[in-house]
Parts: sequence; C-alpha cells; structure tokens
Amino acid sequence: MEAKNITISSVNLDERKKLDLRSGDTVKVWQKIKEGDKTRLQAFDGLVLARKHGTEPGATFTVRKVASGVGVEKIFPLYSPTIDKIEILRRAKVRRAKLYHIRKKAAKEISREMRRVISMKEIPEETPAAAPAPAETPAK
Repeated sequence: MEAKNITISSVNLDERKKLDLRSGDTVKVWQKIKEGDKTRLQAFDGLVLARKHGTEPGATFTVRKVASGVGVEKIFPLYSPTIDKIEILRRAKVRRAKLYHIRKKAAKEISREMRRVISMKEIPEETPAAAPAPAETPAK
C-alpha cells in the first residue's frame, strides 16, 4: 500500500514545535481576523506569562499587554490556523515558569500612581477676591 500525504492542518507543525517560546519573552502574534469575506492580519504584542502543555496538540500560551491603561490577556493555541506567525521580539531572564504575579504587580503600580495624583475635588477652588480699590489721597 502507498502512504498518502494528507495535510490535516494548514499550520507548519514542525516549525511551531521548534519555536522556542518561553515565559518572559516579549512576542508579537499575528492573528488572522475574518471580516465578512475579507481576512486581515492583526498583531497582538505583549509578554508571555505562561506556556502550557509543552508541544502537545493542545499546547497554549498566554500573552499579556497593557492597552490604554487596561491589562489585556489572550490565550492562544500554539497550533491554531488563525495564527499567521509568532515573532519573538525580546527574551528576558525569569525565575518562574508562570508569571501570574505580574498581574498583581501591575495593579500595585497603578494604585501607587493613583495615590500620588490628588483629585481635583480635594483642592479648594480659589476664587479671585475683589481687589480693594486704591485709597484716594487728599489733595493738598
């Protein structure tokens, strides 16, 4: 019998399996977005917090970024056909396999910044006082 080459997925599995993606990496994930009959690429760049299930078919990785002051996290399947490419921009030396503590660290920094900002309600509004009219000097 002849072995037939059947492609199940449009993803290059060997390339994704060899991708050395670790927590602490700053990555740019290019995702295919379908709008109507057109598809476009949208980039999501951020810090990899976790990588789960190694190189198995159900492997995932979590990416976190701060957009407009709000933390946004996305969980991407490693072998998803909607992911066009994954670029590793920067690699950081980390001591943990899962960087979930970054969430609390970011929240602490934001609350610390908010303490420094004095709300406008606390400052009494200064109204310009009517300046006293200059006293007339008697004519000599």
